Amino acid sequence: MITSRITIYLIAACLFGTASFASAKEKAAPKEKAGAGTSEYTKGVQLLDSQQYDQAVMEFTRAILANDKQPAFYEGRGFANFALQRFPEAGDDFSKAIELSPKDMRAFVGRAQVLLQQKNYQQALADTEKALEIKPDEIAAIKLRGFAELGLSQWDKAIADFTNVIQKKPDDLQTYDRRALAYRGLKNFDAAIADYTFLLEKNPNDTEALTKRGYTYSLMGQYEKAIPDYEAALKLNPQDNDTFSRLQWTQGQLAAKNATPRTATTTAPTATPEKPSLITQINPLYIVIGIVVLILIVVIVRLITRGKAEETSHIIR
Repeated sequence: MITSRITIYLIAACLFGTASFASAKEKAAPKEKAGAGTSEYTKGVQLLDSQQYDQAVMEFTRAILANDKQPAFYEGRGFANFALQRFPEAGDDFSKAIELSPKDMRAFVGRAQVLLQQKNYQQALADTEKALEIKPDEIAAIKLRGFAELGLSQWDKAIADFTNVIQKKPDDLQTYDRRALAYRGLKNFDAAIADYTFLLEKNPNDTEALTKRGYTYSLMGQYEKAIPDYEAALKLNPQDNDTFSRLQWTQGQLAAKNATPRTATTTAPTATPEKPSLITQINPLYIVIGIVVLILIVVIVRLITRGKAEETSHIIR
């Protein structure tokens, strides 16, 4: 009925909008060809940090033209293309970086983001696994693996990865939201409610958390708890038609739940008696009486006619 309103792209952009770009920035400047492309690469990173993505792509492209053997140049352009939602181009850049440097953990992480956006969860999972082989404690890779596991409905594994991220980075609020979704997938509604409640304690005006907690309450049949969450979300965003529809539905469910059940008072219908047949209406006693009467009539007639002279015919014989 209700799906998450946080898209894979927003999740990935939130995760790598600064962290992965900073990682690219921290990568050592290339030294091949006497530093060819280094200045363009450095400028590209600066533009990336200031979210001037089109210009960053141009600078990284200049760096690649100057030196096409540096994986960092493709990696940087890949993140800029990803920020511009040019996913095929970003995927190609990350794949080229991996080709040039099979141990480039960030390139695997970057390509995993693209694959998640394309809903290729199985391959995204493979890329995150590869990144974690290279760097087992990489939080970004663990988190993205959790996203891939969510897409594959591997709820238990996703919960384990998100819990791992939370333990390492307890202020990562987005991970609580994703873990709550995994708990819901397992129908562990109480745990999901706990994560949404934590988010609302941190930010009482989080309309997403309010709506999702309300929906979780409705899945539990606790409509009386879901309604206040929907109402609070609508106060913050009155134009949210989806939440308004959910509120109406939940109110209807609560009204039906609280309705006084009607006691059945209908009387069982009385069967119409069958009209008896003629034979069933004849009493055996009446038959006997009839026979006796007939016998008496015969006897009386016989007595009356006994001894009476027979009439003689006048015909001369």
